Amino acid sequence: MKKVILFVSFAWLLFFSANYCWAQAGSANNTGGNVGTASNPCTSGQACLQNPIDVSSPQALIGKIINVILGVVGSIALVMFVYGGITWMTSAGSADKIKKGREIVVWAVIGLVIIFSSYALVNFVIKGIAK
Repeated sequence: MKKVILFVSFAWLLFFSANYCWAQAGSANNTGGNVGTASNPCTSGQACLQNPIDVSSPQALIGKIINVILGVVGSIALVMFVYGGITWMTSAGSADKIKKGREIVVWAVIGLVIIFSSYALVNFVIKGIAK
C-alpha cells in the first residue's frame, strides 16, 4: 500500500506540478510586446495569437510528441536507477535485497541505453524527413 501511495504521489508531482507564466514586457513605447514587428505582423488594433507548439509540418509535430514521450520515459528510468541504488545500499547485507537492487540498476541502465538510442534514431529520421 505504501508503494502505491508513493507512486501516485510521485506521478501527481511529475505530471500535475504547477507551471508558472511570466508576463511579457512591453516595448519601448509600451504597446504591449510584439505588436507590429516583422515576426508578428499584426497591427495595433488586432489581437494576435502565436503558435504555442511552433511547428509547421505534421512530421515536426510527431517529432516533438516523440521527444516529449522519450523525455518522460527517460525521467522514469532515472528514478528507477536511483530507486535501485537506494535498495542496494539499504540492503544491510541481505543477499536477496542486494540482488534485487542490482537487477533494478542493470535494467534501468539498459532502459536508458534503449531510450538514448531511440532518441538519436528518431532525431535522425525526423531531420531527414523535414529536409
